Amino acid sequence: MKNQPEEIVSILRDQIANYDVRTRRDEVGSVLEIGDGIATLYGLDNALYGELLEFENGVQGMVLNLEKDSVGCVLLGSDSGLHEGSVVRRTGRSADVGVGDALIGRTVDALGAPIDGLGPIETTERRPIEREASGVLSREPVTVPLQTGILAIDAMVPIGRGQRELIIGDRETGKTSIAVDAILNQKGLDVICIYVAIGQKASTVARIRNTLDRYGALKYSIIVSATASDPASLQYIAPYAGTAMGEYFMAQGKDVLIVYDDLSKHAVAYRALSLLLHRSPGREAYPGDVFYLHSRLLERSCRLTKEYGGGSMTALPIIETLAGDVSAYIPTNVISITDGQIYLESDLFFAGQRPAVNVGLSVSRVGGAAQTRAIKKTAGTLRIDLARFRELEVFTQFSSDLDSATQETLNHGRRLLEILKQPLYHPQSVARQAVTLYISTNGLLADVPLAAVSGFVNDFCTEMENTQQETMAEIQQTGALSGTAVETIRSALEEYKKRVSKQWQA
Repeated sequence: MKNQPEEIVSILRDQIANYDVRTRRDEVGSVLEIGDGIATLYGLDNALYGELLEFENGVQGMVLNLEKDSVGCVLLGSDSGLHEGSVVRRTGRSADVGVGDALIGRTVDALGAPIDGLGPIETTERRPIEREASGVLSREPVTVPLQTGILAIDAMVPIGRGQRELIIGDRETGKTSIAVDAILNQKGLDVICIYVAIGQKASTVARIRNTLDRYGALKYSIIVSATASDPASLQYIAPYAGTAMGEYFMAQGKDVLIVYDDLSKHAVAYRALSLLLHRSPGREAYPGDVFYLHSRLLERSCRLTKEYGGGSMTALPIIETLAGDVSAYIPTNVISITDGQIYLESDLFFAGQRPAVNVGLSVSRVGGAAQTRAIKKTAGTLRIDLARFRELEVFTQFSSDLDSATQETLNHGRRLLEILKQPLYHPQSVARQAVTLYISTNGLLADVPLAAVSGFVNDFCTEMENTQQETMAEIQQTGALSGTAVETIRSALEEYKKRVSKQWQA
């Protein structure tokens, strides 16, 4: 009891010594006009572009317009309870999203909040959704392949880690299927996959999630969903939020695959916001900075040097065309930004050629630099052979009397088309692709009936995996076809043909 006054004095002295005399200053404003997810604000003279604002009902907004006497803001939620005169304050920070390993396996909205019913997500770090892309000095050349498991793509339009490859085509031609197959093929390869759904139906996103879960891909994937029922503002920031999540893993030296499905709807959402913000409309009513909209997004995908983390982020943006018009405004914009495109043709799709990759219009500007030696060696003549077949097919479709060389070229081309047909959600390993390409491009399937080619090649590759495990493992690990492997493939093919030739005769 005697020491109590002294303890009280000591506590008071500590409080006085550590007293913070600084004053806190909050800048608040008021709503002038609100509606359609857009708010015009007064009194926030020091607000910054892209800054988060907080309204009195708890909803956040993001500054997109800085005018002389007012600020234009998009709401990142419902405007219920807000009206003219409602109070809004600055937060002093730019729009950001939670990042970290806790996001893997989860489905989140554009703000990083969970929407899969699996409980809260505890993230330890936040990253701004908008940031400047990595500079030239911090980038590494794209040389490491990223296998999609789709033979037509890995053989003729190879994708490297850190590349931006556009998937373009009309509605319902298999664009999303190619992206999902690429995600499924990353199983066991230590690649983090991010699927960003922009303006899709909620049922479509749920179906993709179930597919990833069924094939074990959800364990290394993140789904960022801004569905068609979400406000245009959330559809606008969704791809930037997904990119921020990917950059977290890239900075740690990991490889990331990110899919934007699709950027056509992203541009439409941005156009809606711009028109509501009274920005000047340009071509097709898009604002003048719509090119910058996608360029600043896709430029963030790259492969970093070891000094900057050594990771990579590979982007697969998807663009939907109308009646195959690749010369429209948004498609030409994104084509000029990316490092190549995979063009899916409706006529091929309806003719049963799936994936419906148009070899003539599809290109990879990285090319063989991001291709395994085995596939590069065996697929060298594939594109030329298919182009020659297409040309001959057009000129000979009404001819009945053909010379033997022309008939041989046509038969070879038809067999190549058969081996490029691939079932949905069945990506192929490098070894399986190498064997398929070797026996097909070297004319070893000439004696196989056309109707049986697809099943024959599939069964033979399965036979190789079961009986020649060492050879297949060598091709898979080294990515090369040695002389011994070639001899093994040829001898195994001859023996397999003898066993199944009776079925062809029957």
